[in-house]
Amino acid sequence: MSSTHYISPDHLSLQRIKQIIDENYRLALSEESQQKIIACRNYLDKKLKASDQPFYGINTGFGSLRNIRISNNQIEQLQENLVMSHACGVGEEVSHDIVKLMLLLKVQSLSYGHSAVSISTVERLIDFYNYGILPVVYQKGSLGASGDLAPLAHLSLPLIGKGKINYDGKKYPAEEIHKIFKHQPIKLQSKEGLALLNGTQFMSAYGTQMLIRAKKLSRLADFISCISIDAFDVLPDPFNVLLHRVRPHKGQLETANYILETLQGSEIFYLQKSDVQDPYSFRCIPQVHGASKDAIRYCEEVVTTEINSVTDNPIIFPEADQILSGGNFHGQPIAIALDFLAIALAELGSISERRTYLLVSGQRTLPPYLVASPGVNSGLMIPQYTAAALVSENKQLCTPASVDSIISSNGQEDHVSMG
Repeated sequence: MSSTHYISPDHLSLQRIKQIIDENYRLALSEESQQKIIACRNYLDKKLKASDQPFYGINTGFGSLRNIRISNNQIEQLQENLVMSHACGVGEEVSHDIVKLMLLLKVQSLSYGHSAVSISTVERLIDFYNYGILPVVYQKGSLGASGDLAPLAHLSLPLIGKGKINYDGKKYPAEEIHKIFKHQPIKLQSKEGLALLNGTQFMSAYGTQMLIRAKKLSRLADFISCISIDAFDVLPDPFNVLLHRVRPHKGQLETANYILETLQGSEIFYLQKSDVQDPYSFRCIPQVHGASKDAIRYCEEVVTTEINSVTDNPIIFPEADQILSGGNFHGQPIAIALDFLAIALAELGSISERRTYLLVSGQRTLPPYLVASPGVNSGLMIPQYTAAALVSENKQLCTPASVDSIISSNGQEDHVSMG
């Protein structure tokens, strides 16, 4: 039987998320989170009954329609209409593992008691996660600013009995899944549609998955470089701790120490060398790999902050008796970080390809293309071509998305992150 992870205000780390995924944890709300969700919902209900004040997206239209007042008897329809109208994503389907991460991160964000969702809505999202009921979400359509509107709309459609679902290897209309699990469509209350659609859980899910992979790739890059160092008969001097103490970037120090520890028992590493200096792709491994480590560390800090945050709008503060409309949905922090992450990972690939080129070049007593009979055999000639093609593509993919912005919603949403 799988273990249970209790959604709570406790810090949620990437390491914990990896454990939840890898060990197939179930989700449940902690008692504290339940109380926070219920208290916030009750606060908003009382506030709306006691006040005739307009509150953005609760009893008004959205975006450029913000000043259109919605009558009390249309408030629930407003939220359902929002989910349906915004579910206009296109392109390929988002992978199942990303959709599952989106569910987890959306539940986490709603659990802090500042979004005024009903507890039944959050519990239904948890049911989706636990039973592998994965809404069909599409890759294209988010500007990464007013939250990931289109992807999160598709994530939310099945709550109201609409949209499509991937379940047990097949695709179903949401209505059929409701029948299988004896669910009733959720009747969205005031603000609930907005709380579900506002947020950065689409970007954050990708960021979370990429960082988990990036940390593994960084470790593998270091290990593979150690094998290449011995194969190319590289000098030990560039990894001497004295060099790195006088330029003590954390990643640089970590990389040099790892290489020295890994090659400690090598019979090749400390032999007398014929060359007095090595090419940059070997000599500067600590500096290049280390810079990528530091970039990954920064990105992890940003994404971890984001997944432990409230990112919808408006945000409810029951204890302060305030409903504040702001911009916590704006994806700029993640957009910049993920652009940075792309550059960091591309550089690991770039310097690796250069080492591959040298290893197959016939230098330092190595046979050309690392094959016993060059000529009749091409050996590893073409794998270097493949590596070069991938490095070139990576450079193109590193063009930052976060520097772009296109005005939307009739000028009301005039700067977006393109995350």
